[in-house]
Amino acid sequence: MSHLSGGGGAVRSLLDLCLYCLTENISRYAADIKPLPPNIKDKLIKSLSVQGWITDSNISTVLHPAVEALDLQVCDISDNALQQLSNCKQLKKINLNVWKDKRLTVTSEGVAALASSCPYLREASFKRCSNLTDNGVLALALNCRLLQVVNIGGCSSITDTALHALGENCRHLHSVDFSSTQVTDDGVIALVSGTCSKNLKEIHMERCVNLTDVAVEAVLTCCPLIYIFLFHGCPLITDRSQEALEQLVGPNKFKQVSWTVY
Repeated sequence: MSHLSGGGGAVRSLLDLCLYCLTENISRYAADIKPLPPNIKDKLIKSLSVQGWITDSNISTVLHPAVEALDLQVCDISDNALQQLSNCKQLKKINLNVWKDKRLTVTSEGVAALASSCPYLREASFKRCSNLTDNGVLALALNCRLLQVVNIGGCSSITDTALHALGENCRHLHSVDFSSTQVTDDGVIALVSGTCSKNLKEIHMERCVNLTDVAVEAVLTCCPLIYIFLFHGCPLITDRSQEALEQLVGPNKFKQVSWTVY
């Protein structure tokens, strides 16, 4: 038995070595990668993603129709890559967040193509994809009704239209980040009074310069499950919101809450 176990370990090590070689020489072995089985491709996708080596030019070779998750945070991709996901009908999670600078190459055109191709998306993250507009979020909301997590923080062109669409169409939504956008109280009210109101647990709306205490009170009133609520850096929010937190919720409900009093 110990011999068989050791042999299994050797096989796994050989597989890892082969994947490493493929990763290091992705362009040379492109023709050999396309026919690989899905379980091997999933390992290759993970390795390439971590190193930022999935690109517009190789993404169609690397992916397979049953892929369920893509983490492209450190990959240099554009709308072109998203338009090549038409066969990835089972995709449930895509992460295009960036934490430094901005991603300018992903726009509403690419996100709309993604939305029409991947109706089973549960998580869609586009933090700091600054050329994403309401049209892209509208496409997601209309085509991906199972969305649970949406991150459009730092997409500075986003307005109330996007929140209206999410509130009307995405009843399973439980986490949403629209920090550093142009939304107003009306958009927040539409979101938290929409079909997802009873499921929302996490809202990030920090650094939204148009929001007032009305938005905070709407969240606290309409979202009974909310336990992460960030609204710091909103200059129009006053100590009235702190009072609302104490009166409507109590001190022990939140796992994380932050605000700034000006």
